[in-house]
Amino acid sequence: MQHTTVKKLSAPTLRVSLLISLLVLAGCQEPVEPPAKAPPPIMQGEQLRFAPNHPQLALLGLVSATPAKAVIVDLPARMVWNEERTQRIYPAFAGRVSAILADVGQAVNPGSALAQLASPDFGMAQADTAKARADARLSGQVLQRQRELFDAGIIPRKDLDQAEADASRSQAEVQRADARTRMYGGARETTGVNQTLAMAAGIKGVVVERNLNPGQEVRPDQSGVGVPPLFVVSDPTSLWVQIDARESEVALLKIGAAFELIIPSLPGEKFEGRVTAASDFIDTGTRTIKIRGMVANPKRLLKAEMLGSARVQRQLSGVVIPSQAVALNGTQHSVLVQLQPGVFETRLVWLSYQGPKEAVISSGLEVGEQVVSDNMLLLARQFRMAQDDSSIAEKAKPADKTAEKATR
Repeated sequence: MQHTTVKKLSAPTLRVSLLISLLVLAGCQEPVEPPAKAPPPIMQGEQLRFAPNHPQLALLGLVSATPAKAVIVDLPARMVWNEERTQRIYPAFAGRVSAILADVGQAVNPGSALAQLASPDFGMAQADTAKARADARLSGQVLQRQRELFDAGIIPRKDLDQAEADASRSQAEVQRADARTRMYGGARETTGVNQTLAMAAGIKGVVVERNLNPGQEVRPDQSGVGVPPLFVVSDPTSLWVQIDARESEVALLKIGAAFELIIPSLPGEKFEGRVTAASDFIDTGTRTIKIRGMVANPKRLLKAEMLGSARVQRQLSGVVIPSQAVALNGTQHSVLVQLQPGVFETRLVWLSYQGPKEAVISSGLEVGEQVVSDNMLLLARQFRMAQDDSSIAEKAKPADKTAEKATR
């Protein structure tokens, strides 16, 4: 029986054989030509021209300019307390908080006690009142005796006049001291000195803010700008709206003009407001004009410091295009206009309004003209590249002509 011996190839020999086989197969196939590269656009005058069916044209979104109509303008708005129905309470005397009688959300009436202070300074005012009352009683008694003596012919008229003057001064001092203590929370019928100062509400409303704790020391110099009041009482059924308006929207927001208040956190709710005041200067920080409006809040859905938008309609003349189609170069606005398929130019325009979605062109663009809205930056880059190539070619022309003359 005959056996056949099979020779095993080494690993390097096997790799070389496979490489040769692949090269033979590659040589049998026809070469694949790379796709033709589209020619770059060229500048012709102020126009950028693309070759027909250029692939970049499919990336550009075009929009036709339409006649302007009433546009919706949304202006930043912030809810604040109605200051005509708001009271901020600060301490009139130094003292220590001995009792808190009202909390946030509690309804109060004029005269309702909010807190009590143990105040030695207020005790001095009470003592002054008590002294004035005592002096008034004494001067009254003296006046009565002087009248009796004058009627009996014992004293002259000038002594009676002096007694009447003293009684009048004493009575005036009582009225002054009594009015002071009652204004700051002292009861009229109280004759003693208890050093208890009651902080009371002066209007009807709701306690919307409280900034004191039991045992806290307070002083009258702890008041003013930057220092929170001890209590804020307001009527939340009516709120003010602070609106930041641009110069172009001031005419829309005259006193008495209506606006619609939009609150993102309250979708589906409509609030109508009216302008009540407008400032006569421009805020240097925001370059806006402060407009104040008022809005009814009977359900108390609106809260102070809520942010929203005041929506008004503005009638404009010109053409409307998307805001993203407008470019800002320094202080000038421009758009990219398609003159014919594949031919574009840069056009300076003047805006009468620009919002987040739409811009109104007052001059520089006509109805029906097409502007680039999508991938505008891509086309603007092509403009710059083509202009650079054209500038380089223009600079090279004089050198070419000099070389040609030297050859001749």
